[in-house]
Amino acid sequence: MAELTEEQKILLNNLKRVVKEQIEPAASETDKTGAFDWKVASLFWDLGLLQIMLPEEYGGWPQNPAHTLCLSIEEIAKACASSALLLIIQGVGSFPLIHAGNDEQKKKYFPMISHQRNLVAYLVTEPGAGSDVHAITSSARQSDESYILNGRKVFATNGAVAGLYSVLAKTGERELSFFIVERDLEGISIGRIEDKCGFRGSNTAEVILEDVVVPLANLLGKAGEGFKIAMSDFDMSRPTVAALALGLAEGALDYTIKYARERCTFGKPLIEHQAIQFILAEACTLIEASRGLMEKAAFAFDSGKRNTKIASMAKYFCSDAAMKITTDMVQVLGGYGYVKDHPIERMFRDAKLTQIFEGANQIQKMIIGREISRK
Repeated sequence: MAELTEEQKILLNNLKRVVKEQIEPAASETDKTGAFDWKVASLFWDLGLLQIMLPEEYGGWPQNPAHTLCLSIEEIAKACASSALLLIIQGVGSFPLIHAGNDEQKKKYFPMISHQRNLVAYLVTEPGAGSDVHAITSSARQSDESYILNGRKVFATNGAVAGLYSVLAKTGERELSFFIVERDLEGISIGRIEDKCGFRGSNTAEVILEDVVVPLANLLGKAGEGFKIAMSDFDMSRPTVAALALGLAEGALDYTIKYARERCTFGKPLIEHQAIQFILAEACTLIEASRGLMEKAAFAFDSGKRNTKIASMAKYFCSDAAMKITTDMVQVLGGYGYVKDHPIERMFRDAKLTQIFEGANQIQKMIIGREISRK
């Protein structure tokens, strides 16, 4: 791990305590009910975790915010991936405003996020458009001093609980643009709430836009810059997904090591069997390799360097590692790894999504290959 600043050490020490005392004890019940936990969101606001990527005057982190965000996500994900995802989506949803918004937009909406504590959802994915962003059909038609938005967005994390939306829509035949949209505008409704395999405590909703009137002033950046903004957003978000996957893997390994020390088979602790040691050794190695990629990608973003290739490397490597590690930890626990009395089966279910969202891992390999070919 890279050398931490004193501020990061203080934050992580406080966060470890909070995770142990409040997040971890509630994780199983949150997974069971599938209900969004507003107490966790409120707790994260109090700790300043949902403001990390904002400018410092609005509660943001002054130095290396992406790295700090990743470290926080990793720590929370050791106990509850659904809770950790809150931090990712707040960063992803806020990104278009932070990096493309003008001064007037920032003056209006930064306080709504930081002081009024609005969650921000990212409305891009549609029934026929996931990794293929250009395939979206949602439209924004200009009419006098407004845009009229129509469309159907799916898999919107926090879609039913956010107060603000970053919405990507077509403003021309091949032109995509981002808009900052307030949840209480007429014409916005919530459709299906997804019943998921994992991340069950995270709200995943369909958001329907029907003739939603949005002021011209809510266009983020220039018309047609939406695709560029979305791709830049991925450079920030993919290291955070890597951090989430890393935390999941660490949590699963830590629990399994403790179990293997206590569980006896054939006259000795499970952890003393060479077959088990080999599984644990491989997991430890993958975790250390994952951390190196994740931190390198986060630091590159913070320094303003182009990190597209390393961000995709970190995202796909860490998520593949998390899926393998959680699968192997289920195997070490045997039958107990497959029942809900132990958290491993939840971590196993949660890990799968990290290979899919923010660009499926096959897409990440395409991006890496494209970046290599350019050089």
